[in-house]
Amino acid sequence: MKMVQLGRTGPRVSAIGLGAMGMTPGMYGAADRAESIATLHAALDAGVTLIDTGDFYSTGENEMLIGEALRGARRDTVQISVKFGALRDPAGGWTGNDSRPVAVKNFLAYSLKRLGVGHIDIYRPARLDPTVPIEETIGAIAEMVQAGYVRHIGLSEVGPDTIRRAASVHPICDLQIEYSLLSRGIEDRILPTLRELGIGITAYGVLSRGLISGHWSADRAGPGDFRAMSPRFQQGNVERNLALVEALRRIAEAKGATVAQIAIAWVAARGEDIVPLVGARRRDRLAEALGALDVSLDETDLAAIEQVVPKGAAAGDRYPTPMMAHLDSEQH
Repeated sequence: MKMVQLGRTGPRVSAIGLGAMGMTPGMYGAADRAESIATLHAALDAGVTLIDTGDFYSTGENEMLIGEALRGARRDTVQISVKFGALRDPAGGWTGNDSRPVAVKNFLAYSLKRLGVGHIDIYRPARLDPTVPIEETIGAIAEMVQAGYVRHIGLSEVGPDTIRRAASVHPICDLQIEYSLLSRGIEDRILPTLRELGIGITAYGVLSRGLISGHWSADRAGPGDFRAMSPRFQQGNVERNLALVEALRRIAEAKGATVAQIAIAWVAARGEDIVPLVGARRRDRLAEALGALDVSLDETDLAAIEQVVPKGAAAGDRYPTPMMAHLDSEQH
């Protein structure tokens, strides 16, 4: 497994990370616990070291699953990235964000217990809390770094101004943000800011939640699946987006690769400072995703991809309108 430096101040991590959100019920409907654990083990066996989760994924169940899967693994061979701050209710609803310093330490205490670890490698607020200055939130995490409970501080879905303010308080190792052939908004202002400051990127949604995986069909979004309400999966948009996938498939076949591998390889090719997070929750999908590491895209390949899936080609926003309004990264 190729290893890369995550930002100027971050840890060395595998060139592809594993996003665990879909491994427990919630955002993507039902999940197979045994297969999820088997997939986590397969990822470790393949040399994947970066595992990403959120304390609010399945209201804590996701962290407990990871804790179970990692039991017995050498702690120094795995980097666990945790997002915090999103608030849930007993019915599974979303009720806002809380990034007050006292809340930061409370969330961290529960994550350490659920994961069964003594420290978290990268800790980050999931979204900007508009009621709390980012300097206060980062300052609280910095105290936890000093105390040994956190190794590195990251950010998620924030814009250039917030990135600069956060970095003025403590070194930031990476920004976690959606980046894919269909979501390229970071290229205008966010990516240049990160590179100026020496901050890496962990890119989620590299397959646009399965839309450009080459495997998507409309009947796959079952009960409780976020994609049933996601704009890009709605009638009128999904057909246009899947037409892009078919154009991409022709390029993939010429390279002897799958659509998913081309899409992941494209993200990886955008820079050594970008680590794609793949959301595989089955061993076969993980194996396919890791195959992207063997796909080399030259300038001719990249130009061909750009021609069939140009910037801005996606039909529909990446989140419903109310959720887009809460993304600091989308405020211009």
